[in-house]
Amino acid sequence: MNWKFWQKKQEEKKKKTKAREWFDAIVFAVIAATLIRWLFMEAFTIPTPSMEKSLLVGDFLFVSKFHYGTRTPATPLQVPLTHQKIWGTDIPSYSDAIQLPQYRLPGISHVKRSDVVVFNVPPISLNDGIDYPVDLKTNYIKRCVGLPGDVLKIENKQVIVNDKPLDNPEEMQYDYIVQSKNGISERIAEEYNLDLSNQGNNSSYLMYLTNDQVDALQKLNFITDISEFNPQQKGEWNSQIFPKNEELFPWNGDWYGPIQIPAEGQTIDINKKNLLIYGDAITLYDHNDDAKIEYGKLFIDGKEVTKYTFNQNYYFMMGDNRHNSLDSRYWGFVPEDHIVGKGFFIWLSLDPNKSFFSKIRWSRFFNLIE
Repeated sequence: MNWKFWQKKQEEKKKKTKAREWFDAIVFAVIAATLIRWLFMEAFTIPTPSMEKSLLVGDFLFVSKFHYGTRTPATPLQVPLTHQKIWGTDIPSYSDAIQLPQYRLPGISHVKRSDVVVFNVPPISLNDGIDYPVDLKTNYIKRCVGLPGDVLKIENKQVIVNDKPLDNPEEMQYDYIVQSKNGISERIAEEYNLDLSNQGNNSSYLMYLTNDQVDALQKLNFITDISEFNPQQKGEWNSQIFPKNEELFPWNGDWYGPIQIPAEGQTIDINKKNLLIYGDAITLYDHNDDAKIEYGKLFIDGKEVTKYTFNQNYYFMMGDNRHNSLDSRYWGFVPEDHIVGKGFFIWLSLDPNKSFFSKIRWSRFFNLIE
């Protein structure tokens, strides 16, 4: 009897080639990274100055999915670790042939007022004119200033929620014209963290500044004047401001509202004013299969309705760089199913205007986002 039959079976097994070992390792890494990205954390970068100085262009951050609860995938046919397109190309990275109902897993908290939130921006116009699935719309990062059911208004740049002024972010910015005697040197710009790129002439600059920067510059003897750039007055209509109707809403970015943010279960009357404010939310984002507005009336499943109850919560988002941020003041509410996650911490920061090792902003490493 052959008592060593097991050795024969082991010998018959082929050893993995190096190529196979590498392939298995890569597949494992991709699967692990995809699961971590979906369930726990996703890396993002800041491409625009809309959140400065709280978040800077060139900040790399991790966004927590577990705070608000991760969303189940709505578009399963997608190249792993991509968003809208395959890296470095204009080739779509997904197929919408299969669209699944989307749910949110339990989280450890809810969106709170003043949270820094990453979300899929709703309007098609901000998604390259493409009607992407919800989970593949362009990612924005802003600060939540209004929760479901809140009544929000802005008076002379101050956000007021439910008749109480909202605490302003420490690094909030507005735009100013800074006049100097003989220009501002690069040394001064670096010392006071100034951007000199918008220079009108040798002595005049358009700058986005925090209150602390304004106070510091006013103490310099070669600064002759600091004034608000193009201040907006109450009742001065900005045609780009949501909901874009001068007759009923003569608003601008500094004088806005009051406006109520929709909440799940809230019922409104259907009239001209409410359709202007909530029409897009009802017809595009509130999970109605057949909702449309015709002749100033709302029809759902072919029947006119005079009252409407919202199916989900909505939020109002604004950038901390208040005069240089395309946010809810311009395009409206963020539906709850568009919420991606909470800004958690910065893991790397690179100054795009510098070179080599001077690009690295060491002081921002591992800063929590507040």
